[in-house]
Parts: sequence; structure tokens; C-alpha cells
Amino acid sequence: MLYRLMGRGHAAMLRLRDETGQGTIEYVGLMVLMATVLTAVVSTAGDMNLPETIVKKIQGQIGKVTK
Repeated sequence: MLYRLMGRGHAAMLRLRDETGQGTIEYVGLMVLMATVLTAVVSTAGDMNLPETIVKKIQGQIGKVTK
């Protein structure tokens, strides 16, 4: 009787360790992280002119290479 109970407990523990769907959880976490970062960038972009700053930085780097 005790061994049967221990066997059922062991089987239940093995089911809890199943990693099915773990990749989906990781991708969802990554998407939430990216959305948070993108939201932070967009919210701070209202205070400064982000597109012009990016274009100027790229043009400056291209100018350094062509000299």
C-alpha cells in the first residue's frame, strides 16, 4: 500500500517536471520585454527629435568612413 502511494507521488512529480510549452513561455516573455523597451523609447522620443538624431548619427559615421 505504501509503495503504491509512493509510486503515484513519484508519477505526479514527473508530470510537474514536464517541459512541454516552455519555449512558448520564453518567447512570450521576450516579446513582453521588447514591448516594454519599445514603449520606453517611444515615450522618451516625444521630448527629443529622435528620427533626426538617428539620421545625423548615421550621416556622421558615413562621413568618417568616406574621409
